[in-house]
Amino acid sequence: MKPSSQSHPDSTPPATSRRTFLKTSAATVSAAALASLDIGRVAHAAGSDTLRVGMIGCGGRNSGAAVEALSADYGARLVAMGDIFMDRVQAKRAAIRKARPDQVRVDDDHCFAGFDAYKRVIESSDVVLIANAAKFHPLHTMAAVQAGKHVFTEKPHGIDPRGLKLMKAACDLARQKKLSVVSGLHSRHHPGYAETVRRIHDGAIGEIVAIEENFLRPPYGVTDRQPGHTELEWQCSTQYHFVWLSGDDVVQSLVHNLDRASWAMKEVPPVKCHGLGGRSSMTDGKYGDVFDHHSVVYEYANGVRLYAFCRTTTGCYDEYSSLILGTKGKASIMGSRIWGDTNWRWQGQGNPYQIEHDKLFASIRSGNPLNHGDYMVRSTLIGVMGQISCYTGKEVTWDQINQSDFYYPPLPEECSDGMEPPTKPGPDGSYPVFVPGRTRLL
Repeated sequence: MKPSSQSHPDSTPPATSRRTFLKTSAATVSAAALASLDIGRVAHAAGSDTLRVGMIGCGGRNSGAAVEALSADYGARLVAMGDIFMDRVQAKRAAIRKARPDQVRVDDDHCFAGFDAYKRVIESSDVVLIANAAKFHPLHTMAAVQAGKHVFTEKPHGIDPRGLKLMKAACDLARQKKLSVVSGLHSRHHPGYAETVRRIHDGAIGEIVAIEENFLRPPYGVTDRQPGHTELEWQCSTQYHFVWLSGDDVVQSLVHNLDRASWAMKEVPPVKCHGLGGRSSMTDGKYGDVFDHHSVVYEYANGVRLYAFCRTTTGCYDEYSSLILGTKGKASIMGSRIWGDTNWRWQGQGNPYQIEHDKLFASIRSGNPLNHGDYMVRSTLIGVMGQISCYTGKEVTWDQINQSDFYYPPLPEECSDGMEPPTKPGPDGSYPVFVPGRTRLL
């Protein structure tokens, strides 16, 4: 997607994505990150220099993660791949092999398809990369940790309260077993963002009084239905557009913004939120049953309000930004800039998508596991809280969302090849959506 000419001057355009970074993933690691690593010279704790890597999910996101993982550690070998679709597995195997030819060791017997493919990938691997439909992230993370495997899990880390309780349990178990669990909330690894947040915490803009978060862009991942696809296969092939698979856009995309806001607020969660949202123009069946616009206002105990906006519509103003307003100035986390009483702008380079994998593999090699469980669960739950408020039109409190066991059916462990999906199109080809004021979820 091209940046909008209307974008805020201190925002990062929506086109700046993991796919963009992938083009230079092996070349743009920060010098500071590389200096802290001893990759390739330390034996794996099990006594081998080889770390077997497996992929659960073979879309564009996990293909990028696989190349980054292999770039992070010369002893890493991709040995297993799983997805709902076998043709996707085979296509991504060829693409990753082209990027890292010496490190791809996936034979046909280790290409798995179907809802149970994750089990076979986990069996074959030391390190598991999880980037499939977000509904399954908690289940697959727990299965990998129970099997004694290190894990990279892409955001979001669940789509509902029940799933996030399972993710928290998986991260807690990983601590006990001294396994790494690394989050795909990549902002934490961007050196410019980190320095900006450090200066905010040190008082460069005074006390925070308000936060504005924007993720406004056209729809993404839109595909036409392929001939021969069953209803289940169609929905799985375009999973970002179905709530039961992706959790919708506050959870799926705005979670990055909410994670940066939570970071700036020193990890203190909001006490409540109210949201509004709906579907205005993206109503064709190919857009599934997700909303195309959301607005959420979060309130903190100290009175700070976080105004969060996301939209996936065409022909509109686009902006991707994280703006922190203080008593002595303001900061753009994504612009790595502060102005007001203090004027500063970060100058440097760094690829957070690569750095997160550098840190993961360095932690495995050193025997000092990383565990991002606290913020990965908290930030995602803040997103779930806002999403449910938009769906229901009701105020939702932090206590409510933490106490809830709500989930979007079916349960992940109940999903199977050939099952009937939980939503079906109406006579006009469009799918039913939640109705604020009428829908009850908690």
